[in-house]
Amino acid sequence: MPIHRLVRLIETHSKELAAELLARARQSPHLATFPKVPDQELRQRVYEIYSQLGQWLMTRTDADIERQYSEIGARRYRQGVLLSELMWAIVLTKDNLWDFLYRESWPGFEIEVLAEHDMFRMIDHFFNRAMYYAARGYEHAAAVEAAGHTTHAEHASAAAH
Repeated sequence: MPIHRLVRLIETHSKELAAELLARARQSPHLATFPKVPDQELRQRVYEIYSQLGQWLMTRTDADIERQYSEIGARRYRQGVLLSELMWAIVLTKDNLWDFLYRESWPGFEIEVLAEHDMFRMIDHFFNRAMYYAARGYEHAAAVEAAGHTTHAEHASAAAH
Protein backbone atom coordinates (compact mmCIF):
# COMPACT_ATOMS: atom_id res chain seq x y z
CA MET A 1 0.00 0.00 0.00
CA PRO A 2 1.65 3.23 -1.06
CA ILE A 3 1.97 5.72 1.76
CA HIS A 4 1.11 8.53 -0.64
CA ARG A 5 -2.37 7.08 -1.25
CA LEU A 6 -3.15 7.08 2.47
CA VAL A 7 -1.73 10.57 2.97
CA ARG A 8 -3.81 11.84 0.05
CA LEU A 9 -6.92 10.21 1.57
CA ILE A 10 -6.30 11.98 4.89
CA GLU A 11 -5.49 15.33 3.29
CA THR A 12 -8.59 15.13 1.08
CA HIS A 13 -10.78 14.62 4.16
CA SER A 14 -8.95 17.13 6.36
CA LYS A 15 -11.98 19.45 6.82
CA GLU A 16 -14.14 16.51 7.88
CA LEU A 17 -11.42 15.29 10.24
CA ALA A 18 -11.02 18.76 11.77
CA ALA A 19 -14.78 19.06 12.34
CA GLU A 20 -14.89 15.60 13.95
CA LEU A 21 -11.97 16.43 16.21
CA LEU A 22 -13.59 19.69 17.31
CA ALA A 23 -16.78 17.82 18.23
CA ARG A 24 -14.80 15.15 20.11
CA ALA A 25 -12.77 17.78 21.96
CA ARG A 26 -15.86 19.70 23.03
CA GLN A 27 -17.47 16.49 24.34
CA SER A 28 -14.41 15.10 26.09
CA PRO A 29 -14.51 15.08 29.90
CA HIS A 30 -10.69 15.20 29.79
CA LEU A 31 -10.67 18.67 28.21
CA ALA A 32 -12.45 20.81 30.80
CA THR A 33 -10.27 23.91 30.21
CA PHE A 34 -10.12 23.51 26.44
CA PRO A 35 -13.21 25.68 25.82
CA LYS A 36 -10.76 28.55 26.42
CA VAL A 37 -9.44 27.76 22.93
CA PRO A 38 -11.78 29.35 20.36
CA ASP A 39 -13.50 26.84 18.06
CA GLN A 40 -12.13 28.46 14.90
CA GLU A 41 -8.56 28.40 16.22
CA LEU A 42 -8.76 24.74 17.22
CA ARG A 43 -10.43 23.75 13.95
CA GLN A 44 -7.81 25.65 11.93
CA ARG A 45 -4.84 24.15 13.81
CA VAL A 46 -6.16 20.61 13.37
CA TYR A 47 -7.04 21.25 9.73
CA GLU A 48 -3.45 22.41 9.13
CA ILE A 49 -2.12 19.14 10.58
CA TYR A 50 -4.39 16.89 8.55
CA SER A 51 -4.29 18.90 5.30
CA GLN A 52 -0.49 19.05 5.33
CA LEU A 53 0.16 15.60 6.79
CA GLY A 54 2.37 14.54 3.89
CA GLN A 55 4.64 17.52 4.47
CA TRP A 56 4.70 16.96 8.24
CA LEU A 57 5.62 13.30 7.79
CA MET A 58 8.00 13.42 4.87
CA THR A 59 9.63 16.82 4.48
CA ARG A 60 9.34 18.81 7.69
CA THR A 61 12.23 18.57 10.11
CA ASP A 62 12.35 18.12 13.85
CA ALA A 63 13.12 21.85 14.03
CA ASP A 64 9.87 22.58 12.13
CA ILE A 65 7.87 20.46 14.56
CA GLU A 66 9.64 22.11 17.50
CA ARG A 67 8.89 25.61 16.21
CA GLN A 68 5.20 24.90 15.52
CA TYR A 69 4.42 22.96 18.67
CA SER A 70 6.45 25.10 21.06
CA GLU A 71 4.34 28.00 19.84
CA ILE A 72 1.14 26.01 20.36
CA GLY A 73 2.25 24.94 23.86
CA ALA A 74 3.04 28.53 24.85
CA ARG A 75 -0.29 29.76 23.44
CA ARG A 76 -2.27 27.11 25.33
CA TYR A 77 -0.43 28.10 28.52
CA ARG A 78 -1.36 31.75 28.01
CA GLN A 79 -4.96 30.69 27.36
CA GLY A 80 -5.07 28.89 30.72
CA VAL A 81 -5.31 25.36 29.32
CA LEU A 82 -3.85 22.68 31.58
CA LEU A 83 -0.76 20.85 30.29
CA SER A 84 -2.45 17.46 30.76
CA GLU A 85 -5.31 18.66 28.56
CA LEU A 86 -2.95 19.91 25.89
CA MET A 87 -1.35 16.45 25.81
CA TRP A 88 -4.79 14.80 25.70
CA ALA A 89 -5.84 17.00 22.78
CA ILE A 90 -2.81 15.84 20.78
CA VAL A 91 -3.59 12.20 21.66
CA LEU A 92 -7.20 12.80 20.58
CA THR A 93 -5.96 14.26 17.28
CA LYS A 94 -3.99 11.09 16.60
CA ASP A 95 -6.87 8.83 17.72
CA ASN A 96 -9.23 10.73 15.44
CA LEU A 97 -6.89 10.02 12.53
CA TRP A 98 -6.71 6.28 13.31
CA ASP A 99 -10.51 6.09 13.70
CA PHE A 100 -10.88 7.73 10.28
CA LEU A 101 -8.50 5.23 8.68
CA TYR A 102 -10.40 2.32 10.23
CA ARG A 103 -13.67 3.67 8.80
CA GLU A 104 -12.18 4.34 5.38
CA SER A 105 -10.45 0.99 4.93
CA TRP A 106 -11.23 -0.87 1.73
CA PRO A 107 -11.07 -4.51 0.60
CA GLY A 108 -7.51 -5.74 0.65
CA PHE A 109 -6.46 -3.05 3.08
CA GLU A 110 -6.58 -3.46 6.82
CA ILE A 111 -5.40 -0.70 9.11
CA GLU A 112 -3.18 -3.21 10.88
CA VAL A 113 -1.09 -3.30 7.70
CA LEU A 114 0.09 0.20 8.62
CA ALA A 115 1.92 -1.22 11.62
CA GLU A 116 4.13 -3.08 9.17
CA HIS A 117 4.85 0.02 7.12
CA ASP A 118 6.69 3.23 7.64
CA MET A 119 3.50 5.27 7.85
CA PHE A 120 2.64 3.96 11.31
CA ARG A 121 6.11 4.81 12.55
CA MET A 122 6.06 8.21 10.82
CA ILE A 123 2.69 9.21 12.28
CA ASP A 124 3.70 8.05 15.74
CA HIS A 125 7.04 9.85 15.43
CA PHE A 126 5.30 13.10 14.44
CA PHE A 127 2.71 13.07 17.22
CA ASN A 128 5.25 12.07 19.89
CA ARG A 129 7.43 15.01 18.92
CA ALA A 130 4.43 17.31 18.76
CA MET A 131 3.59 16.39 22.36
CA TYR A 132 7.17 16.85 23.56
CA TYR A 133 7.63 20.25 21.92
CA ALA A 134 4.19 21.48 22.95
CA ALA A 135 5.07 20.61 26.55
CA ARG A 136 8.42 22.41 26.21
CA GLY A 137 6.72 25.51 24.82
CA TYR A 138 4.18 25.38 27.63
CA GLU A 139 6.92 25.04 30.26
CA HIS A 140 8.91 27.87 28.70
CA ALA A 141 5.87 30.16 28.83
CA ALA A 142 5.39 29.21 32.49
CA ALA A 143 9.05 30.02 33.23
CA VAL A 144 8.78 33.37 31.47
CA GLU A 145 5.65 34.12 33.46
CA ALA A 146 7.35 33.15 36.73
CA ALA A 147 10.35 35.36 35.91
CA GLY A 148 8.04 38.26 35.09
CA HIS A 149 5.67 37.50 37.96
CA THR A 150 2.58 37.66 35.77
CA THR A 151 -0.30 35.22 36.05
CA HIS A 152 -2.31 33.01 33.72
CA ALA A 153 -5.24 35.40 34.12
CA GLU A 154 -3.14 38.43 33.15
CA HIS A 155 -1.88 36.62 30.05
CA ALA A 156 -5.40 35.53 29.15
CA SER A 157 -6.67 39.08 29.62
CA ALA A 158 -3.86 40.50 27.47
CA ALA A 159 -4.43 37.87 24.77
CA ALA A 160 -8.13 38.73 24.64
CA HIS A 161 -7.40 42.39 23.90
